[in-house]
Amino acid sequence: MLDFIKSGGFFMWPLLLCSIITMAIIFERFWVLRRNKVTPKNLLSEILGMLREDRLTVERIRHLQVEVGLGSIFAAGLLNSKHGRNIMKESVEEAASHAIHELEKFMNTLGTIAAVAPLLGLLGTVVGMIKVFSVLMAEGAGNTALLAGGISEALLTTAAGLGVAIPALIFHRFFSRRIDELVVTMEQQSTKLVEVIHGDRDVANLGVKK
Repeated sequence: MLDFIKSGGFFMWPLLLCSIITMAIIFERFWVLRRNKVTPKNLLSEILGMLREDRLTVERIRHLQVEVGLGSIFAAGLLNSKHGRNIMKESVEEAASHAIHELEKFMNTLGTIAAVAPLLGLLGTVVGMIKVFSVLMAEGAGNTALLAGGISEALLTTAAGLGVAIPALIFHRFFSRRIDELVVTMEQQSTKLVEVIHGDRDVANLGVKK
């Protein structure tokens, strides 16, 4: 592996760094963007059940606050529910904005790597070809070993750049789609919570067991 990197020249090192960052982001986003963590399936039913039975404590709301995603949004709304529908809705929207920001964390970095890695590979290719032509000018076309080395260096950086960029692009699209789905779910669930608490919708219409 080390020989492969060395044979590709200087630009293989930033590409190696990009690949390490890409893998770290992919694993971290897979862990953070779990649906059962961000938008627990029965959370709305649980909260409404506690409200109906007057079992929703401040401690439970504080526990929701530290969760990523829907829990923190619900907590913001519940803490401001007594101040009227508009205040509660504004609190939910503010919490949702923060939650979405957390969901999109590192996505710009992943997208940047997907765009920059091929350019680094191309730059390495250009540098490698410059070396090839320098050899041709200095020694002519007779030294095939040196020519092959320069061409190999040029092609390796291109391959490495694409090898980093393609997974980064694929997972950037994958995580972007998942974030969109999670955001839609959070919007729907938080809207239902506001409507139920302020009497605009019946609990029965939500499919919540009484």
